[in-house]
Order: sequence, then structure tokens, then C-alpha cells
Amino acid sequence: MGIRLVVALLSCLVGVLIEASAGDSHPRYQVCVEQCKETGCVKDKLAVDGPWYVQEPLYLQWDCQSNCRYHCMLKTENEREVLGTGPVKYHGKWPFKRVLGIQEPVSVAFSLLNLAMQFHGWLSFFILLYHKLPLRPQTRKPYYEYAGLWLMYGFLAMNSWVWSAVFHSRDVDLTEKLDYSSAVALLGYSLILAILRTFNVRDEAARVMVAAPLIAFVTTHILYLNLFKLDYGLNMIVCVAMGIAQLLLWVVWAGVTRHPSKWKLWAVVLATSLAMLLEIYDFPPYKGYVDAHALWHATTIPITYLWWSFIKDDAKFRTTDSVKKVK
Repeated sequence: MGIRLVVALLSCLVGVLIEASAGDSHPRYQVCVEQCKETGCVKDKLAVDGPWYVQEPLYLQWDCQSNCRYHCMLKTENEREVLGTGPVKYHGKWPFKRVLGIQEPVSVAFSLLNLAMQFHGWLSFFILLYHKLPLRPQTRKPYYEYAGLWLMYGFLAMNSWVWSAVFHSRDVDLTEKLDYSSAVALLGYSLILAILRTFNVRDEAARVMVAAPLIAFVTTHILYLNLFKLDYGLNMIVCVAMGIAQLLLWVVWAGVTRHPSKWKLWAVVLATSLAMLLEIYDFPPYKGYVDAHALWHATTIPITYLWWSFIKDDAKFRTTDSVKKVK
């Protein structure tokens, strides 16, 4: 299942929310954006030897439209604050303040911390497999039958967090597609892994039979999103279906297995469910930086640690059982 799985699922759902909002629908904001694009002037930012948005340092530069939207949003929000009204969304997003050109700096920071936690989990799992647990005498490979599958899961999870950080840094068409594609790839692979582990599929031919159709489906869906149409509604249905399927597999398996660390699996499920309340209780960013989504990213850090702890316990449990059978 994995905490990044749920993050990936929520990433799939974000797109359906990005539509006309109260902020960008306001005539004052629309006039400001049009004036900015024509004259390069927003309030006190006057054009001197060219528009202001080409005079900023290179690492801060966005395209003209994005910069105009950003500064007009700040101007509109300042006016709303004077009038005593609260923040509203613009183009489906809350009004965030940039730091060094980064669109959502706190979400980026927590995404990178999650990336670090995934790497720590993956590395400690690798060390456990090849340096702490016994290896098969003939092949020097782990006894744990799912070692390679979990190592690949770690790569996909880290890849997904990388593009999450990039997407929160700068929301453009390319970064959006990369974030969506990595999320879908992780969801699809996690579903395959959930089926193989919960049903204890160890035969290579059987694994191929399970994985092949799902890989074909996920690949086709990713190509459709990138090359034909970024269909938010279709993507939501696909992600929800894959997410719920594997969630149910892990929950049912935790209920029937005698695994000694199944309590960690239950803890991950419970903690994730509670953390998701932050996504439901959506509030504007405090001081323009910290919103519910950023805090939710923060909660995933300790949950990721617990998830990798369960994976390592599973490796120990299965290895001990396999060594006993060999003896």
C-alpha cells in the first residue's frame, strides 16, 4: 500500500479541482492581468527599460502570463485584506507566496523530506537483505521472495516524490504531466505488488500473468494522458479504482494473516486515514505559505518510516521461515 500510494491517489484527484475559482473570476483581477500582459505594469511594479517580469533574476523568472497572474493575485488579495475579507482561490489554487521563485515552498520542502525518508527506507531495506539476513548459499541472493519487487517499489516511490517536489515548485503543463504520470505508475505497480504479496504469488510465470495486463493498462493510460488528452475525470476514475483495490487487499490480508507485524500495517492504515482529514479540511495557506496540503505532506514522513519498517519486518519473517524449511 504505502503512504506515497495515497499521495499519488490524491495527486490524481487534484486536477478535477483546477477550474474557474472565485479569485480569477473577479473582474478586478482579470483587468489587472490583461493590463499587465500589455504594459508590464502591476501596481507599483512599473516597466523600466522593458517589462518588470524580464528584469528579475533568471532563477526567479516565470513566463509572462504566470508572473502577471501571480502579482495580480497578490494585489487582489491585499485589497481583500484591507476590506476584511478572507483569501479565495485563483485557478483552483490558494494564493501562495513564492520563495526564490518556488510556487509552494513548504510543500516542496516536505516533498523532499519524504523523498529522503523513502531513500532511507529503501537503503536500510537493501542493507538488511544483503548484509544482515542470510543469503542463499548457491546464488548469494536473498531468501525473501519479494526483495526485488520492494526494491523497485522504492525507486518508483522516490521518483514520484521527486516530481511532486518539481510540480509544487512550478505548476506548468510539463511538470503536471510528469507528476501525474509518476503517480499513476506508482499506483499501478503498487497494485501489482499488493496482489503478489497478499496472495503469496511466488511462481515467476504466475507473476508475469498478473503483472502483464496491469502494466499494459497503466502504460496505455499514461500515454493517453501525455500524448492525447490530460483527462482529469478519466484519470480520477483510474486512480481511485487502483487505489481502492489495493487498499482493500492489504486491509483484508491484515485481518486474516498471522504476521507478527500486522499491527504496523493497521497503524499505517489508521494514521493515513486520520492524516487525510487534512485534505478534507482544506484551508488557505497561513501567511501565504502553510496550507492543509503542506501539513498533510508533513504527516506522511513518519508514516513512511512505519511502512518501510513493516516491509523490513516482512523480510525478516519470511527469511526466517524459509531458512527453517531449508534446514
